[in-house]
Amino acid sequence: MRILKSAILLFSLLLFFNAGSQTDENVIKEIYKQSLTNGKSYDWLNYLSNQIGGRLSGSLNAEKAVAYTKEELDKLGLDKVWLQPVMVPKWVRGFKEYAFIESEKGKTTTVNICALGGSVATPALGLKAHVVEVKNFEELETLGKENVEGKIVFFNRPMQADLISTFQAYGGCVNQRYKGAVEASKYGAVGVIVRSMNLRLDDLPHTGSMTYDDLPVSKRIPSAAISTNDADLLSTMLKLNKSTKFYFKQNCKQLKDVLSYNVIGQITGSEFPNEYMIVGGHLDSWDLGDGSHDDGAGVVQSMDVLRLLKETGIKPKRSIRVVLFMNEENGLRGGKKYAEVAKQKGENHVFALESDAGGFTSRGFSFDCSDASFNQVLSWQPLFKPYLIHYFEKGGSGADVGPLKTNTNVLAGLRPDSQRYFDHHHASSDTFDAVNKRELELGAATMTALVYLFDKYGVPVTKKSQLKK
Repeated sequence: MRILKSAILLFSLLLFFNAGSQTDENVIKEIYKQSLTNGKSYDWLNYLSNQIGGRLSGSLNAEKAVAYTKEELDKLGLDKVWLQPVMVPKWVRGFKEYAFIESEKGKTTTVNICALGGSVATPALGLKAHVVEVKNFEELETLGKENVEGKIVFFNRPMQADLISTFQAYGGCVNQRYKGAVEASKYGAVGVIVRSMNLRLDDLPHTGSMTYDDLPVSKRIPSAAISTNDADLLSTMLKLNKSTKFYFKQNCKQLKDVLSYNVIGQITGSEFPNEYMIVGGHLDSWDLGDGSHDDGAGVVQSMDVLRLLKETGIKPKRSIRVVLFMNEENGLRGGKKYAEVAKQKGENHVFALESDAGGFTSRGFSFDCSDASFNQVLSWQPLFKPYLIHYFEKGGSGADVGPLKTNTNVLAGLRPDSQRYFDHHHASSDTFDAVNKRELELGAATMTALVYLFDKYGVPVTKKSQLKK
């Protein structure tokens, strides 16, 4: 019996020694191997996209997504899985929108539009008026009320094609979508049409959030997106005939807020259980497609981070959570609620990583952190080089994790290749078939590797750690 006990003790010590002596290169290699040969993210996304579909905040599909992801997290054998209640807006699109350009009485050309999220409906019989085209708010102000009142304002500023960062191009024109109705209503406009946020010329309108700020309901005007092809057509027809009219009908409605949930799973830390690291994406999506890239990909990648940590035998020092946020698209209620509850409980969130830029090939990360923390990140670049991960820059992280920002923690955002992202963003083409299995799984592994390193070496970084080579 003594011999048997001694053998068991020796075997245990050998296992401990081998695990402890593994280099970071070998651990990360195993993470990628597990994700690429035994990944779950693609299967989860298949169900989320094809069996549930678009998950507009407050919808039945959003409820189904909450139930499904919680059930899948329960199966992983995490230390804790729970739902965090959050009240969310409920906006419904109603019957499909319809629009046409009228070049002269009785001569019309049908075009592709969709209501912007949060917009009011048109009158029951639709809205027809002359059109004034502008590129920005300054042009609108120059035209003044005398040239705008009673007309539909057509915002036609395209995304800047020569910018390599498509998110920078998006940021350069998205204000016309978000604030267009507010600005146009100042000058007596009766409606707003906005060029879709898309670098490609196609027939797909792209929705997205818009605001009325504090405008009373009686002064709110309907707002819709028009496809890039049809935006060019409308612009050309206006140049040929300034008397061209535009007609559109949409049936959307804003209802009362409803109860929904953030979905949270946790592996409790072995050494610092009160230091929290989170990884996540947003569970809601727009309703035109099935939300595979925005942000089903981020949801399933984040779920797989915790599974991959368990599969590779990594015992985190700090408590690691996956958070599937509700209502990023039209309110950010989930991200704000999570941060509010964390603050109330005095939780110390030292690190947060969000995936909300599509499921394309990972290029690296952007970091919102101190110089000391960023220098630590840069020292890890050689570990990611074999996987063609090269982009490590200071910058933004993610909308949902943003409310967690402190002076000492690290926020990060996964940065996939973005050149195709806005072909699908908020459009009916954001579907499962547009996601590549291998690219998705590489993203899950890349996120897991970063979480592993930050957990091992501590957050925030105050000095360069010596990595095992």
